[in-house]
Amino acid sequence: MIAAAIKNLIPGWQSALLALLAAVLLILAFPDFEYWLLAWFALVPLMWAVEREKESVPKSVVIGWIFGTTFFFGTCWWLTFAPIHYAAFPWPLAYFLILIACAGAGIFPGIFAALLAAMLRRFGSWALLAAPFVWVSSEFLRYWLTGNNWNAVGYSQAFVGVAGFFGGFGGVLIVSFVVVLASAILATCLQRNWWGTFAGLSLLSGIACLTAAHNFLVHSAQDPRPATANIVAIQPNVPMSGVDQRKLEELQKRQFDLAETEITKLPTANPELPTLVVLPESPMNFMYNDDREFQRFVREFTTRNNAGILFNSAEPDATNGKYFNSAMMIGPDGKPAAQYDKIYLLPFGEAVPVPFESIVPAFVGNFSYGREYDLLPVGDSKAGVMICFESHFGQLSREYVRNGADVLIEMTNDGYLGPTPVLRQHLANAVFRAVETRRPVLRVTNVGITAYIDESGRVRDPLPSYQEGTRVWTVSESDGSQTFYVRFGDWFGWLCSVVTFGLVVLTFRKRKLRI
Repeated sequence: MIAAAIKNLIPGWQSALLALLAAVLLILAFPDFEYWLLAWFALVPLMWAVEREKESVPKSVVIGWIFGTTFFFGTCWWLTFAPIHYAAFPWPLAYFLILIACAGAGIFPGIFAALLAAMLRRFGSWALLAAPFVWVSSEFLRYWLTGNNWNAVGYSQAFVGVAGFFGGFGGVLIVSFVVVLASAILATCLQRNWWGTFAGLSLLSGIACLTAAHNFLVHSAQDPRPATANIVAIQPNVPMSGVDQRKLEELQKRQFDLAETEITKLPTANPELPTLVVLPESPMNFMYNDDREFQRFVREFTTRNNAGILFNSAEPDATNGKYFNSAMMIGPDGKPAAQYDKIYLLPFGEAVPVPFESIVPAFVGNFSYGREYDLLPVGDSKAGVMICFESHFGQLSREYVRNGADVLIEMTNDGYLGPTPVLRQHLANAVFRAVETRRPVLRVTNVGITAYIDESGRVRDPLPSYQEGTRVWTVSESDGSQTFYVRFGDWFGWLCSVVTFGLVVLTFRKRKLRI
């Protein structure tokens, strides 16, 4: 009986290979490979596999799970870097634990495959055209249940014009939809008429031309507004381990020396233009409120250079004795000017969810959650700050812009994850925050990738990774406009979820499908 039950779960080897092929194609579309065009037909083999196993929903779930587990492991294996290098985990154990986590995330493509199989049984191959709605619903569900939608299909298009064209309308989810739609059309054409594949390829060509036209128009028609402040960005390349207190003090002084050098090079044509130095999130462990010596050091720097400074600091939470992971701004007069306390803390890294708080330690610290969407003054402009992982959350940058932000500043440190694909994958998140809000993102990092991302998502002036460096940019006031995404948020995810629910009702309403 057990053997029979297991047999009912195991799909054919051909179907399993198709699922693996789809996962490999999609992995190749993401950093560090970035063959982004592969994403447009990567899911075709997966859809074929589901078609082959459609008579068994459990087998279809396994097909989707194989695909999902392989894809997430193939794009997120870098999560092993920190435990192996800093916590002395044996590498087989580290990879095994990440595989378990990826297997959990693989459940969501499994749900996609199960629903698609049921629809194929009910409506035939035309049901493949429902795949984009079901896929986006599964990504949206993953986000709401896990608080994470890392490497949603749409992120594969971050560095091409597709993101800029659609992002301001429906965010990363609408880009996922468009990409999966191409696979769905190709798969439908192949199922019904091989010659119909031409129509699918024509669609891809049309989208590519549309994207190219968008990029040309946006990049050639930009109307720069008067600068309101200079930004001096510092990428200090601070090591993540093996540094004693004396070396940390040297590195701290080095960051400020780099900033001072750049300030002296600023144009003198407009001496009234304020200057803000931005330091990244880093392992320097600044504690401005508790460290009187550091307060004196910062005060002397800001007053001597007539410049403000923004840095990452652990600041006390008077309500519970914990600390906030904060962005602290000190004005040119040497006094605190603004503070933002990180709202979206990294689960199990910076804060442990309440049910596990007494039994599981946080890897970095057990911080308090920030409560306010504080905007920081940058000259006559206003800035919203994203600290590291927060650039993954569209609703944070959206809230900033709704409150009047002209620019977004990201302070991050991916150094603990090594020279791995995470650097470009994290950058892809920031690109979408720019195109969703039509606000520039000033990305300042410890080891990379420090860059200016303009409103259309173009990555400009990047610094090489794992090298010390500086960049000088200017910020301006925005025109105050708000994109459709800023006004209505994840409306497209909700729309796809409603459509998927309706399709499921239609699928099961007239006849009972055998599970």
